[in-house]
Amino acid sequence: MSGEKPLVEHFKGVNGLDKVVLREVKGSSAEVYLYGGQVTSWKNDHREELLFVSSKAIFKPPKAIRGGIPICFPQFSNNGPLEQHGFARNRFWSIDTDPPPFPTNSSNKAFVDLILKTSEEDLKIWPHSYEFRLRVTLGPGGDLMLTSRIRNTNNDGKPFSFTFAYHTYFSVSDISEVRVEGLETLDYLDNLEEKRRFTEQGDAITFESEVDKIYLSTPTKIAILDHEKKRTFVLRKDGLPDAVVWNPWDKKAKAMADFGDDEYKHMLCVEAAAIEKPITLKPGEEWKGRLELSAVPSSYCSGQLDPQRVLQG
Repeated sequence: MSGEKPLVEHFKGVNGLDKVVLREVKGSSAEVYLYGGQVTSWKNDHREELLFVSSKAIFKPPKAIRGGIPICFPQFSNNGPLEQHGFARNRFWSIDTDPPPFPTNSSNKAFVDLILKTSEEDLKIWPHSYEFRLRVTLGPGGDLMLTSRIRNTNNDGKPFSFTFAYHTYFSVSDISEVRVEGLETLDYLDNLEEKRRFTEQGDAITFESEVDKIYLSTPTKIAILDHEKKRTFVLRKDGLPDAVVWNPWDKKAKAMADFGDDEYKHMLCVEAAAIEKPITLKPGEEWKGRLELSAVPSSYCSGQLDPQRVLQG
């Protein structure tokens, strides 16, 4: 046992930024940068990377890191007066040395608690006092869990409202070979059509052009099937009714300085979110939003992936 690496280690990452590495004994791992409180790597037992981070990602404040799991708070996208996706993803978080008790599985030993609190800088652009606690856990089976707790700590008696997303970038072999299951027949807001509301048609979502949709009242479980890798990502969520599906495709990819021209082929964002109905907290109230990600081998049935077993399993 003495030769085993510890389950939680602290390192300097790209450009000297602090990061925490979580490991499980079977070989899975995750990396979390304190800048942005952002998961930038999640590997399975075979050391295969499951998240996408652009080769052109700029690990340099104040630019957000392109890829992994950026946290959008207190505003998703440009739905409000703040900068795109709010400010949590380009602030320096701290290790939370005194986290509140978590109703957690005692077998999960590889975790880190981070905290972000109101700064004078933030009060100028968003005049509310808050505490944002984030626990990132790597489960014994290699599952990745993110639990966010946001508390209103205003002393003036005022409530505040926010929108939120775990902006997860999944690594896929070929976007044209990917299907998303679990969002069929749902209503969505199309960001490419001035946020107009439509209803999803068809039995699965596939990709052949740019997509930027916010699905509403979504199930707690969504599956992303990667046909070529014979891998299925299962996304389970709690407290997050919406799901964003985004791929920039070729034109937008070329327009982004921190994104490779052809990288859109190897990524897909499926984001657990609370957007359509903002969360409102009175002073002292706390909101909790949880995301659990797992990657499982896809089962085959008559040459097709069998998502039902994943969604029902």
